[in-house]
Amino acid sequence: MTRALPHSLPYALIATDLDGTLLRAGDTVSRRSYAALALARAAGARHIVVTGRPVPQVRHVLDGLGYTGLAVCGQGAQVYDAAAGRMLHSVPMDRELAEVALGKIEAEIGEVYAAVNGEGLDAAMLIGPGYRMPHPHLATVRVPRRTDLWSDPINKVLLQHPELDDDELTRIARGVVGHLVNVTMAGEHTVELQPPGVSKATGLAVAAAELGLSASATIAFGDMPNDIPMFAWAAHGVAMANAHAELVAVADEVTLSCEADGIAVVLERLFG
Repeated sequence: MTRALPHSLPYALIATDLDGTLLRAGDTVSRRSYAALALARAAGARHIVVTGRPVPQVRHVLDGLGYTGLAVCGQGAQVYDAAAGRMLHSVPMDRELAEVALGKIEAEIGEVYAAVNGEGLDAAMLIGPGYRMPHPHLATVRVPRRTDLWSDPINKVLLQHPELDDDELTRIARGVVGHLVNVTMAGEHTVELQPPGVSKATGLAVAAAELGLSASATIAFGDMPNDIPMFAWAAHGVAMANAHAELVAVADEVTLSCEADGIAVVLERLFG
């Protein structure tokens, strides 16, 4: 059962992406953003982190925030209870399907470089030959062969191409294997293959239901095309000034950049 909004509360649920949205350089959250989220919580709103990162790569951020709520991770495949330190919901990526999808993409555009996020609370990110890590501060394990990527259960596959840019790689991969897997662009040099039917919207819907809240009570913040499903699900979508053009095109409003505390600007207006 969903709860009714208090009359004075503009949104009962605040969903924020991390990279390029809430986080500034070095995985930090500004004092102003932290205070604005505290202001919204004091008014009765709930905050949910919704990130493409899997749980092992986001726990240090949640700990730094003193975050004790639910977090949607792994591009929507995982719902994590930060207070209890346990996974409430998880959809793994079929490894055979991932191999088939990669093979079809490479048959179209030649060799791609791949990495995988492991499935589970403490799983490693495995980096295959040629793959460049966009976030070098995150822990990874390099493996010598592509086949080593499938040694353990996985959450998703990350792709790069030696020549094609992210938009073109996403477009081609979606055209070739979009009927088999979900293809999304989550950031610079971060094109991803997910289980079919999984997105930030599906994970956020699961987390919101756990809290007894609905899409109509939700405001969402993001910066990349992987946030488009979340914007479609939420009542109000706010793109950052640094957002990808595809997300800006479907946003209800555009705020300042993450470095200029764009989330705080909106929350102060709504809850201040």
